[in-house]
Amino acid sequence: MEVYIFLSLFSFCLSMSSAFYFHVAERQEKCIIEDIPSNTWISGIYKIEQWDIKHQDFLDSAKGLGLFVTVTTHNDEVLLSRLYGSQGAFTFTSYSPGEHIICLKSNSTNLISFGGSKLRIHLGIRVGEHDLHAAIAQAKDKVNKVSSRLEHLTEEIEQIIKEQNYQREREENFRMISEDTNSNVLWWALAQMLLLILVGIFQMKSLKDFFIAKKLV
Repeated sequence: MEVYIFLSLFSFCLSMSSAFYFHVAERQEKCIIEDIPSNTWISGIYKIEQWDIKHQDFLDSAKGLGLFVTVTTHNDEVLLSRLYGSQGAFTFTSYSPGEHIICLKSNSTNLISFGGSKLRIHLGIRVGEHDLHAAIAQAKDKVNKVSSRLEHLTEEIEQIIKEQNYQREREENFRMISEDTNSNVLWWALAQMLLLILVGIFQMKSLKDFFIAKKLV
């Protein structure tokens, strides 16, 4: 299976959705990478469009065409592996911080049988935010609406704190690696200097012994 990593390290952006589309060919899989903290809720909304030869445009996909979604961590742990329909949504929760790879692939092995040779997949990724509009739509009065908004704001605050802690941990790890690297460079420079001094002393002693042996001094 040939995997095309076409977008590396999305910007982690709370309370915002990353919406885009891309094209896939037969038996082609495309992936995105999200760098997210632990215990974070992620949702994706997608729609498949199919190239129509007659209209020379992308139209709604044929019946029976679906999307296979696979989500893995940087440790190759599978969080989601499921076949969905031609449009819909998928969700998962991260259990450890780091890069999460989301791969998408059509379930068709012969797109020509569906009337076209390529697909367009629209995808929107939302990280660290639940669907506020759905919660408000279910609210029956203003009190419930206010309560839903407060819960939403509380989730946003918790997610911001979580993201700040995650970035702080990454900064500490980076600083420790930098300090170790600088220390190793310093010790290596001192070792080189000491070696040069010893080589110089050895050469001076050898030259002196040579002059004495030749009775030049």
